[in-house]
Amino acid sequence: MRKVAIFDIDGTIFRSSLTIELVNRLVEEDVFPKSAAAEFTREKLAWLDRKGHYEDYVAGVIRAFHRNIKGVEYKEFTRVAEEVVAEQKDRVYRFTRDLIKNLKKRGYYLLAISHSPKSILDHFCKRVGFNKVYGMLFETGPSDKFTGKVIDEHLIMNKAVTLKRAVVREGLTLKGSVGVGDTESDIPFLELVETPICFNPNAKLYAHAKRNHWRVVVERKDVVYEIQ
Repeated sequence: MRKVAIFDIDGTIFRSSLTIELVNRLVEEDVFPKSAAAEFTREKLAWLDRKGHYEDYVAGVIRAFHRNIKGVEYKEFTRVAEEVVAEQKDRVYRFTRDLIKNLKKRGYYLLAISHSPKSILDHFCKRVGFNKVYGMLFETGPSDKFTGKVIDEHLIMNKAVTLKRAVVREGLTLKGSVGVGDTESDIPFLELVETPICFNPNAKLYAHAKRNHWRVVVERKDVVYEIQ
């Protein structure tokens, strides 16, 4: 049974949000209407001015994605996703990039669990070297256009459940397991692994990490350091 390492992707490996980059590109290429960008402008400006939270900004982008994905052709969506990844594939953090290389050398099974659309995750994670990717799956109809419905949303929203299913299906073991996340949504799977790492954590995850004596790592510019 192979040891497993579980990673969140956005803000943990990728130095932004794949969903944000994807939505912006879909708007730029008129796959989404221009009005889609206005749906999260307030949250974006509040975060840029440090008067709001990044999580609220991301939530606004996700809402815009869900409201506008219906009727979009799968082929067109995939084309844009591939463009985004090809352009931004190397915009990753040094710490997690090097950690992944080290874990791969040691024979770990690399598992990605994210709330970003699986279509773009597949392209990004393949380049990084992941063995399995779990993300948001969106239903397509007979005309190969998105219906706007999410497939098995209740499963992917609980990362602990997703991890447990993957361990059974892929014949893995949590003994010696490693997990890396950056927000409170990662707490459920971090509680299951032997070595949880909170990387550039938000306030809620940081508080939880300190209570549970988890490893906290921060990367700022060209410096990587740990908070005791």
